[in-house]
Amino acid sequence: MAHGRVTLAQVAESIGVSVGTVSKALNGRGQLSDETRRRVLDAATELGFEPSHDARAQAEGRSFIVGVLSTDTYGRFTIPILTGAEDTFGAGEISMLLAESRDDPIRERHYIQTLRSRNVDGIIVAGRSSDTRASITSLLGVPAVYALSPSEDPADASVVPDDAGGAARAIEHLVGTGRRRIAVVVGPRRHTASNHRVEGATRALRELGAELAGGEVLYGEWTERWGYEAARRLLETTTFDGVFCANDQIARGVLECLRESGVAAPDAVGVVGVDNWDVIVEAARPSITSVDLNLRAVGRRAAELLVRMIGGETVPGGVELVDCILVPRLST
Repeated sequence: MAHGRVTLAQVAESIGVSVGTVSKALNGRGQLSDETRRRVLDAATELGFEPSHDARAQAEGRSFIVGVLSTDTYGRFTIPILTGAEDTFGAGEISMLLAESRDDPIRERHYIQTLRSRNVDGIIVAGRSSDTRASITSLLGVPAVYALSPSEDPADASVVPDDAGGAARAIEHLVGTGRRRIAVVVGPRRHTASNHRVEGATRALRELGAELAGGEVLYGEWTERWGYEAARRLLETTTFDGVFCANDQIARGVLECLRESGVAAPDAVGVVGVDNWDVIVEAARPSITSVDLNLRAVGRRAAELLVRMIGGETVPGGVELVDCILVPRLST
């Protein structure tokens, strides 16, 4: 038994082969004869060799570390993306380093240099919205995949939730529960999420023969206050039996206004939100039916693409959509 930690080089020296041959034998890779593989394994056992992450990294020319560069200060969107990515990276014993730039370009460049100094194998660039962001791939020097916030460069690989499809699913659910005059209340026009959710909702209304209550989409802010104000405006100007809200905060504000006005939900009006944010949807009265953006699946898919790129595979650029999931609750 050797003293101290046994190295790949010591195993190789003991039987007169290269370190690369030992690495291939221990990892079950490469074209080796059964006899050579057996000799390596026997020598490793006899010397008490214990595989280490550093040895594997050195043998394969990799760090087995991936960076995650985010602009999501509160982690509301990044945490589920990280959880999904870990589902993929964990199987390959890949670790993640998280850096949050707070939407500060100077801080972002600092973290890029920090991640590069750690010799990361690749980087997931995550955001807090589906608005496009400037590409930083040329600055990274390693493979990169963009998650939630797609890159402006079509050559980059980006993975995002299917906002339009999720909105359409919400309308289908409202119509399926008997609603025919459905209002659409969203955030600011300047946001990609607003536009995609309006596109999906209005398309589904046309296809299903339902009516857009009030004749127009109501644009405002991503807040409960705006949801309350929009519901009050609807109650004063039109008749409706369903409301699709582009996020859960808006939906909670709508429900608050309906309750104070004596309008029962879901008996008189059904309400659907987006995000499936537990602290909002479960605390609302009634609990809110919501479209889950399936961010864990977004993270898992982004990690899958990154692993392929790290392995030398060419991955097509462009935006890949991940299906959203409708989670029914008492508001419908």
